Amino acid sequence: MKNIMLVCVAGMSTSLLVSKMQKAAQELNIEADIYAIAESEVDKVLANKMADVLLLGPQVRYLKGTFEKKYKEMNFPIDVINMMDYGMMNGEKVLKQALTLIG
Repeated sequence: MKNIMLVCVAGMSTSLLVSKMQKAAQELNIEADIYAIAESEVDKVLANKMADVLLLGPQVRYLKGTFEKKYKEMNFPIDVINMMDYGMMNGEKVLKQALTLIG
């Protein structure tokens, strides 16, 4: 089971992307827990739930460096979702980005 956390300003704009990623995961027969949260909730969620990768929405790309320092000891990759894939809500491409980062 892959745990994929998407982070945006309020956790709302990525919810459609999450459902498209879940559909792609189902079609590719990949077990994944994909969820979106607001950037203000990351600490609280990570206290109770593991993440294998953290993907930032383009609107919060500025948090990448901060999150990399803050969650360094948690040892999961952090990256920014490609703006074009995000804008097109391309769930399959974003899922593949997450899986590539997980390794």
